[in-house]
Amino acid sequence: MSPSLRAILYALAAFALFSTHDVFVKLLGSSYSPFQIVFFSVLFGFPLVMMLLLRDETVGTLIPKHPWWTLARTIAAVITGACAFYAFSVLPLAQTYAIIFASPLLITVLAIPILGERVGFRRGIAVLVGLAGVMVVLQPGASEFTLGHLAALGCAVFGAFGAIVVRKIGREERSVVLILYPMVANFVLMAALLPWVYEPMPLQDLGLSFLVAFFALMAMNCLILAYRYGEAAIIAPMQYSQILWAALYGGLFFGERPAWNTWAGTGIIVVSGLYIVLREARGGQSENTPVLRTRSRVATPSAPRVGTFLDRSAKAVLEDEPMESKSPPGLRGLPGRGGPRR
Repeated sequence: MSPSLRAILYALAAFALFSTHDVFVKLLGSSYSPFQIVFFSVLFGFPLVMMLLLRDETVGTLIPKHPWWTLARTIAAVITGACAFYAFSVLPLAQTYAIIFASPLLITVLAIPILGERVGFRRGIAVLVGLAGVMVVLQPGASEFTLGHLAALGCAVFGAFGAIVVRKIGREERSVVLILYPMVANFVLMAALLPWVYEPMPLQDLGLSFLVAFFALMAMNCLILAYRYGEAAIIAPMQYSQILWAALYGGLFFGERPAWNTWAGTGIIVVSGLYIVLREARGGQSENTPVLRTRSRVATPSAPRVGTFLDRSAKAVLEDEPMESKSPPGLRGLPGRGGPRR
């Protein structure tokens, strides 16, 4: 099997796991507040993430080098997670994905003031066309605009902002800072809100909360392996496979049938996003390639950034034996070494 095909299969598996993760969120969302769901998913995710972070041998402290940007990214991560979990709870899965798919478009826009990115005429048109696709999904004036739609938009906006901030400071900040600050903030803030929204959870619902965290970590692991085998231009488009899982899961478990405007708007957004990815991948079209370098998926507050472990793995490859002698370890060896270096 070629490395590219293996990368595609790992990426498809990752987004299938993410979609399953979202089904658990939606099931829990019918009975519990999104704040409670985020709290328990982060609580169960902490031990898994800490096992990964214990392998970080980087010398330093937990004091951020860029405190204001770190604070901004932490706030964005908290808002993104809460908005995503609420949107999945109250909106059809396909509609939620369609709106969140606008994140690459917003990353392209936000990269202009924050990263100094120059967006040419063609990418600018692609962004406008993609945003028009969001309007097709929302149908302003023709259908009711709910708090769920606002939450999905909030997830896309703040998720894009958080990704751009990581692109700006990620090479200077310790990985543990970029991972722990949002997780701790989620845990503390959701715990503070818990007395007002808490509903007792039977054992099976606690089990679902654990699965939310577990599937997020498994999906992250598959994405890490995908990026170790293939280029971002191959892997990034695989995220759009989630719309197929949304149609399948939505029909099987929730009786959802996406309306024509959801399919039409999603198609427009996907085509625009793919065009932006391909323009960045061509080289010379984007100085910062912000979309291609956004490897983690928004809406998973219990999982750390994928790029964190890719960067550490690449460093290990440079310092140790030749790449050919290494094999992808998965979660067992994170941050492991394996696959061709990108």
